[in-house]
Amino acid sequence: MPYALQAPVHSELVIKKSRFIGCVETVPDRTAALARVAQLRAEHPSATHVCWALMAGGHSAANDDGEPGGTAGRPMLEVLRHQDLEGVLATVVRYYGGTPLGAGGLVRAYTDSVAQALLKAEKIAVIRTTTLSCVLPYALEGWLRRELELHGASLLDAQHGEGVAVTLRLPAGNAAALVTRINDAGQGKVQWPEPDLDSL
Repeated sequence: MPYALQAPVHSELVIKKSRFIGCVETVPDRTAALARVAQLRAEHPSATHVCWALMAGGHSAANDDGEPGGTAGRPMLEVLRHQDLEGVLATVVRYYGGTPLGAGGLVRAYTDSVAQALLKAEKIAVIRTTTLSCVLPYALEGWLRRELELHGASLLDAQHGEGVAVTLRLPAGNAAALVTRINDAGQGKVQWPEPDLDSL
């Protein structure tokens, strides 16, 4: 199960006079992540590197920002993957201290910056939801409203016409069971809209 962060978490390491300022925070997508990285560059104009890693919307990205390839962004991303995090951006701002760390030293420094920050993190489970729509007989409306709670579902909309057109939101893992219950109760009288094949 993927997790999000309750609040941003930070770390600061000094290794051979190089200063590494780490942060892991919630972001909705790549656009927001890039805006946050740009903000960090503005806040730290004399920093040598602003490296980052992103896990959001099922997509991942990593950037070494001038460090030797594979020594910063990718190791940071692996820490996020190992923690099963979703919708998070890890950044590490580095001020170079004059002593080269070597590839192995850089990997350790960037990995440790993210890992140290995450030691303070409060994680919350991400529950994926789905939306269902159907038209059911008026006689089933009261029954459906009672049934929703059992499946962790909420009623987003109800339109009254020839039948009751409802739109529901619920955890994706509960959808199949609820559809079966509605179909059983409706005895063939529940109408499900045809999927829009153009959007698939």
